[in-house]
Amino acid sequence: MRDVIIAGGGPVGLFLAGELALSGCSVLVLERDEEHSAPLKALPLGLRGLNAGSAETFYRRGLLAALTKASGVDEKNVGADPEAVRAPAPRDVSHFAGMMLDAADIDVAALPDRLPSPAMEGFLTSLEAVGSVLSERAAALGVEIVRGAPVTAVAQDGRTVTASAGGKEFRARWLVGCDGGRSTVRTLAGFDFVGTEPLFTGYIANVALADPEQLPFGFHLTPNGMYLRAPLEGYLGMMDFDGGTFDRSGPLTREHLQSVLRRITDTDVTLTDVHLASSFTDRAMQATTYRKGRVLLAGDAAHLHSPLGGQGLNLGIGDAVNLGWKLAATVHGHASDDLLDTYTSERHPVGASVLDWSRAQVATMKPGSHAPALRQLVLDLMRTADGTTHAYRRTSGLFHHYDLGSEQPLVGRTAPDFRFEDGARLGDLMHEGQGVVLDFAGPGELQAAAKGWQGRIRYASGPVRNDLGLAAVLIRPDGVVAWAGEHTPDRATFEQVAARWFGSPEQ
Repeated sequence: MRDVIIAGGGPVGLFLAGELALSGCSVLVLERDEEHSAPLKALPLGLRGLNAGSAETFYRRGLLAALTKASGVDEKNVGADPEAVRAPAPRDVSHFAGMMLDAADIDVAALPDRLPSPAMEGFLTSLEAVGSVLSERAAALGVEIVRGAPVTAVAQDGRTVTASAGGKEFRARWLVGCDGGRSTVRTLAGFDFVGTEPLFTGYIANVALADPEQLPFGFHLTPNGMYLRAPLEGYLGMMDFDGGTFDRSGPLTREHLQSVLRRITDTDVTLTDVHLASSFTDRAMQATTYRKGRVLLAGDAAHLHSPLGGQGLNLGIGDAVNLGWKLAATVHGHASDDLLDTYTSERHPVGASVLDWSRAQVATMKPGSHAPALRQLVLDLMRTADGTTHAYRRTSGLFHHYDLGSEQPLVGRTAPDFRFEDGARLGDLMHEGQGVVLDFAGPGELQAAAKGWQGRIRYASGPVRNDLGLAAVLIRPDGVVAWAGEHTPDRATFEQVAARWFGSPEQ
C-alpha cells in the first residue's frame, strides 16, 4: 500500500508527487494519457506563462535552471543582479482583459519586503517543458507513474482509499485528484463544485493564414469579441461571446474557425489550413472544500476558470507546494489533521480571488453598446500607478497573504531571498523541502531549539546583506514566513510556532 495516490500526471500532479517523494513518502501517479508528450502540450498551443511566484517555487527546489533551459529562456532574463542589495523594479506586468500594462507604471515603493533573487520575473514556457522537468524529478525521487490508467472508481473507509484504474485496484492512505477541470476524482468523491456559467467559447489554434497582414500581432478587442496573434508561428486565439454553447459541441473545422474569425475581426481573412485547434470557456467553478476525508483536490480539479492572465498553471503549482509538505507531515505522523485542514483554509481564498480576477476581465470584454465606455474607464484606471501596481500584486504570485495570526507584516507571505555574507541564499537552503530558520544574530538559543526538529527544520546563521530589520525568521517548506523575530530571538515563541507547523519536537 502506498502513502499517496495522485490521479493526474500533469504539472500539478507531478510537482506534488515530487514534493511528497522528497519528504520520504511512497507515491503512485495514475495518468489517463498513454504518452507523456502530446501536441497540445508543445508549442505553440502548449504556451503558458509562469509568474514570478512560480519561478520562485521552482528556484527553491533547485529546478529553475533546468526549466529555463527546457523553455529556451535565458536565466539572465529571469533573475536579478546577484550583487544587488535591493530588489529591482519589475520588468514585466500582465495584461488586464487584453489591455497591456506598462511595468514602468508600477509603484515600487508599494511593494515591500522584496530582495533580489535569481527568480525575480516570470517567463514563458510550455506544458511540455514543465512536464519534462517535473517527470525527470519524479523519476529520480522514485515516484511510480502508471500511464493509460484513468481513475474510474473511488472508495474510502476512514483509514485508506482505493482507486480503480486500468482494470486494477490501488490502495493508499491518501488520494489527491489532480485530474483537471473535468475531474473524475472530484465527481466520484462527491465534492460540491459551484460557480458561474460561461459567457464565451474560446479557441486556440495553430493555423496558416493566406493574408496575415490583416491581423496584427497582440490582443485586439473588437465589437464582437477578441482575437490574439502571438509571435509564435501560427498561433491564433479567439473569444466568441456565444454563451459557451459551441465548446466541445462540434468539430473544430477550418470553415467554423474562419467564420468565427471573420465575424470577430470584421475582415475577410482566410485560413488556408488548421493544423491543430482546441476550445475552452470562461466557466468559473470551485470546490467548496479541497478535502473530503482522505481525498483531496489540487489544480484545475479544485478550481476552474478562463486562461485570461495566465493564472491557471500558477494557481495549481501554488496548491501543490502548499499541500505537499502538509500531507507528508500527516503521513509521517508529525502533524494532526489541523495542519492538513489549513490547505483548504489557505488556498481556497487564493483560488476564489483568481476566479474573480478572471470574471472581472470577461465582464470588461463582453461586447455591447456600453462596452467601449466601460473598457476605456477600466483602461484609464489600470494605467495609473495604483492600478498597474494593483494588477502586478494580483498576478505576480509574490504577494499572497495567509492569515497566520500575526500582525508582523512578513508573516504569512512568501519569504524574501535573504542572502548571507558568504553568498548563500535562502533558496539554496530549501532544495530538500524542509523548513528553514535563519538566525541573523549567529548561533545561540535558536540553534539549540531547532535541534528538536532535526530533519524537518534546517538551521542557518550569520549576518545577511539586508535583514529587513529582523533578528530571525522561520520559513515553512512552501517558502511562507511562519514567524519573524524583530528583536533578540525569543526561543519560547520560536518553539511554539515551530510546534504548530512542524509537530512536536524530538526529545
